Amino acid sequence: MILQLSDIQSAWRRLRKNKGALAGLIVIAAAVVVSFFAYIIAPDNTPDANRMVLEVGGQHPGFRIHMLAVKKAQPVARVSFFQRLLFGQESDMTWTPVRSWEFKDSTLLVQRYVDETTSREEKYNLRDVWYGSRQEAGLSIPQLQENIVRHRIFPVTYWLGTDKFGRDILSRLLVGTRVSLGVGCIAVIISLTIGVFMGAVAGYFKGTADDMVMWLVNVVWSMPSLLLVFALTLALGKGFWQVFIAVGLTLWVGVARIIRGQILTLRELEFVEAARALGYGHTRIIVKHILPNILGPVMVVAAGNFATAIVVEAGLSFLGVGVQPPQPSWGLMIKENYNFIITHNPLLALAPGVAIMMLVLAFNLLGNGLRDALDVRSKI
Repeated sequence: MILQLSDIQSAWRRLRKNKGALAGLIVIAAAVVVSFFAYIIAPDNTPDANRMVLEVGGQHPGFRIHMLAVKKAQPVARVSFFQRLLFGQESDMTWTPVRSWEFKDSTLLVQRYVDETTSREEKYNLRDVWYGSRQEAGLSIPQLQENIVRHRIFPVTYWLGTDKFGRDILSRLLVGTRVSLGVGCIAVIISLTIGVFMGAVAGYFKGTADDMVMWLVNVVWSMPSLLLVFALTLALGKGFWQVFIAVGLTLWVGVARIIRGQILTLRELEFVEAARALGYGHTRIIVKHILPNILGPVMVVAAGNFATAIVVEAGLSFLGVGVQPPQPSWGLMIKENYNFIITHNPLLALAPGVAIMMLVLAFNLLGNGLRDALDVRSKI
């Protein structure tokens, strides 16, 4: 009994009728697009969205100020579009927040923003601002003044505010989507690979194989998941890929139990007996005849594991053993800004928290919708 194209089309029609699942699918698709083009659409497209402007740290959403961009003395290598898409582009400008400015011949006088009530006067040579070093050749003084006003002094709006280091929360939120989707994807691949194999072996062959697999499942199941992730993270080291693997290695037991239960039921049905009578091997029976009929439960547990992985990664990053700074992670953003919840700017920590909630809810809604849509006994 092999899943046909008509079955997939029928499942898609049933899925489209489920408004919750469709809404979850839209949120997930939007998150995938945002994560892929994060460095293109983010206001701060530097690597890890890590442009620090300490003077504007901890500002409210919608904070707006003028920035003076001064060309760096040392040139910054330009990267290809593909590298910029993946890793961002190091800025060749140094940003300085300013309240006001005026020109005096070849000098730019600015009132540098220090805090809400304090400013400090600073002087810049026009050629330092435009060229990055004292080059005598080039534009005239009036041309330099015009170009600086047009291209080097500009308003910047922080739509979701800034963290304590003066980094744009919106940019780090967008780039951090990659971590959440990445850990979910890797964790699901690892958990499904191990869980489906172990569950299929236990459920199909039963006997000694079943006893051994279930003993291992019960041992792993008895360990607190968070402590097991801690142990694996400490063994593998702190970092981006280590936390992905650690989370994935703790989620396979649920998959194995579900797959085992489903296969124990299906292996006694007539179509499996017919496949055995035709002389088909065990691998073909499991892969082509049994697994396609349990896609519903598999999709549900995969979506649940995806959501669980996102929450676990956020918890690990919050506790300091997950993704390491300056790489943006929603859990790490909450850790860096949670103290603002009880002070003057709670949105700095609430924004990544809401993002985690929405993405986890989207995967749960999609999982429930897939369960109904892939149920071959459904009459929807």
